[in-house]
Parts: sequence; C-alpha cells; structure tokens
Amino acid sequence: MKKIGLIGGMSWESSITYYQIINQVVKQHLGGLHSAECILYSVNFQEIEHYQSTNNWQKSAEVLAEAALNLQKAGADFIVICSNTMHKVVPYINSQITIPILHIAEMTVRALNKYNINKVALLGTKYTMEQEFYKDILIQNGFDIVIPEEQDRQVINDVIFNELCLGKINPKSKNIYLDIINRMCQLGIQGVILGCTEIGLLIKQSDISIPLFDTSLIHAQEAALLALE
Repeated sequence: MKKIGLIGGMSWESSITYYQIINQVVKQHLGGLHSAECILYSVNFQEIEHYQSTNNWQKSAEVLAEAALNLQKAGADFIVICSNTMHKVVPYINSQITIPILHIAEMTVRALNKYNINKVALLGTKYTMEQEFYKDILIQNGFDIVIPEEQDRQVINDVIFNELCLGKINPKSKNIYLDIINRMCQLGIQGVILGCTEIGLLIKQSDISIPLFDTSLIHAQEAALLALE
C-alpha cells in the first residue's frame, strides 16, 4: 500500500471527512482490520486564511510546500491537499517536491466524465469561483462552468468561512444554498460541483435532483484507490 501524505487543517472540519472516507475505502477493498497508511500534516488555518484574504498567495504557497516536503521526507508516496482553494499554489509546491500531487480538480473531471453532462455549476470560496486556477482545468476538459451571481458568491463564501469552517451547520444557510442552486438550474445546469471541501457538510445529494459532485468525497476516494494500486 502506498503512503498518503495529507495536508489538512483547511479546515480541520473537512479533513475529518478525508480521513474517514480514505479508511472506509481501504477497508471495503481489503476487509478485516485494514486501514490506510497515511501521514497528516495539519496546518493552522488562521494563518492560511490571513494570507488568502491579504492576497499573499506566495506566503501560503511556502507554508504548504514546507508541509509537502516534510510529508515527502516522512515517506509519503504522493500528496493530497485537503482543500480546493489551496490548489491555486500547486505549481509552486510541485517545484519543491519530487512526489506527485493528486489534483482535486483533475479527480473531479474524472467523476464528471462518468455522466453525460457538460454544463455544471461551481460553488466554492470566492477564490475558487472567481479565479481561473480551478475552472480552467474543468473548461479544458470540455465542461461549461457556471458560477453564481456576485451577491450569491459572497453569501456562499461567508457561510463557508463564518459557519462551516467553524463546524456550524445552519439550516437557514442550507436553504439559502439550495435557493441559489435552484436559480442556477433555470440556467440549464446539469450538475453541481461542491468546489469547497466544507460544503459537503451542508449539502447532500438527497437535497437536489441533479447530480452532485462533492469534491472532498471524490478526492478522498481517489486517494484511497491510488494508495491501493
């Protein structure tokens, strides 16, 4: 079994999901008392969020690169960054290590390709929705990406940072998210990407009638399968 190097803590609420899903997949495949061989480096999200909000992406890249390098030194065979937004700094991290990074957007493309759809909504932090580092991978693979209107993007972002990252699951916020998704359905979307690892704590497939792509689940499952190859 390959050793998985997890960079977590962004937030630690969703890092729990990664650890749980990875071990569940390994157990399903190997049975018995089998669990995943993984190493977790959990960063201080307060520091990372400060660099995000002050547009100091280079500093956040350096923090995550140091984490990745330490995981490599500890014997990890590949890196999993337990966050969508921080994949913005993957090119820099790649320049500092020699083991591969399992990219969350590329794994999402793999999941999308199992469905006969091409127009999908992307929900996430304002960075993931508005910047190109994540959307470009989806677009280059033939998907038409729709993001919410500006006011809705701010609401989605606020719920992520002020509630979900703090472990607060608010039914009112869930209804707001579902209202946004329903309005986007009128634009012809055929699926919804939960492009933030915390949104899956709030929105489930049973809540909507079109396919839901929870990137934290997708990413964790693919990490486990890669470890088992």
